[in-house]
Amino acid sequence: MDPTIGDLTTTINALWLLVAAALVLIMTPGVAFFYGGMVKAKSVVSMMMMSFGAMGLVGVLWVLYGYGFAFGTVAGDTSNDLIKGVLGNPSGQFLLGDLVSAPDGSGPNLYGLAFAGFQATFAIITVALISGAIADRAKFGSWMLFAFLWVTIVYFPVAHWVFNFTLTDGATSDGGWIVFGLGVNDFAGGTAVHINAGAAGLALALVLGKRIGFQKGIQKPHNVPLTLLGAALLWFGWFGFNAGSEAGVDGVAALAWINTLAAPAAAILGWLIVEKIKDGKPTSIGAASGAVSGLVAITPACNILTPGWGMVLGLITGAVCCLAIELKFKLGFDDSLDVVGIHLVGGIIGTLYIGIFGTGIGLIDRIANGDATPLSQLGAQAVGAGAVLVFSFVIAWLLGTAIQKTIGFRISTEDEVAGVDTVVHGEESYALDPA
Repeated sequence: MDPTIGDLTTTINALWLLVAAALVLIMTPGVAFFYGGMVKAKSVVSMMMMSFGAMGLVGVLWVLYGYGFAFGTVAGDTSNDLIKGVLGNPSGQFLLGDLVSAPDGSGPNLYGLAFAGFQATFAIITVALISGAIADRAKFGSWMLFAFLWVTIVYFPVAHWVFNFTLTDGATSDGGWIVFGLGVNDFAGGTAVHINAGAAGLALALVLGKRIGFQKGIQKPHNVPLTLLGAALLWFGWFGFNAGSEAGVDGVAALAWINTLAAPAAAILGWLIVEKIKDGKPTSIGAASGAVSGLVAITPACNILTPGWGMVLGLITGAVCCLAIELKFKLGFDDSLDVVGIHLVGGIIGTLYIGIFGTGIGLIDRIANGDATPLSQLGAQAVGAGAVLVFSFVIAWLLGTAIQKTIGFRISTEDEVAGVDTVVHGEESYALDPA
């Protein structure tokens, strides 16, 4: 969407971005509720604090320098393809300087500030999503240190790879290398948000190890309605997440909105069918998890799929993710709240699905049009997904290991038994006895 068409158009598009940003911001408290209902009753405060901590920390870092690293002009010699599209240059964007007070004296940049605010909410929720993998056993201070380092070293550059669409010379794009260099279709963050967070969650789960007594069925969600409330807030906010990523009001934004309804609806059915066959009973937690898995999968593809193919994607993703969450028991890693099984697996499915069913670019349409390279888009999608996965996993594992070996990342066995809430935060989620 070109924001320079006219003043009225720019204003309408900026207004939509501001509304969409508010919708996406409410998703992080939604994550807190979604995760909070599934942990132990004595870990709810800790779980929700990790999300609210991410809101505070990442919000500040984004305004300080995060926007510049993600969307600033490309650092170094822009004629060098090894540098172009890898990292933005925050020069002039400290505290959003050039957006707040334009060099030409024209004042605050309406559209630019709206876009910066919208993208800030993406950075916040990506960090918050990781926390579900280490529920019940992480120190809050260590989590905040990890969040600071990971969002700076991993998320801000990856956001530049995927979301930066700035043209600086009128002819050659200095946009991110994954989208512009590879031609990957990632409309709203299947790679930058979900694969990124899922890979980091897997790394931290391996670093922190298993919870005491970890085994299938050992722990049930302590508050199912809380989780359902979180899922509802996530779905509500996700309309801003996906439709807002068009950065304007047009048919693509409307298509993204419809797909954000259709895919998770079908994913609920896919998850519940598999759950009924596998376990004998469809559950409300399964319905909530199915909806989130469908939302994850449609995120990169909502602009390029017809609603019919969107529902097929949702049905497949719900079924596959229902099976994928069992991998932690078979492979022996404790991903507490299925960040890997839902966000990593769902993000990969949605990203690769585009290479087969994407309108005009997928395998099916390429074969129908007689394209000599029908697998080219699928290959690009796979490379983009793999690059983000490996980069995020390696850096997260190194950061987590360093923190664990220095100040400690995991709480002690005694504190885990006593409960993270009282030990770390001095609070109880349900103080039923005033004494």
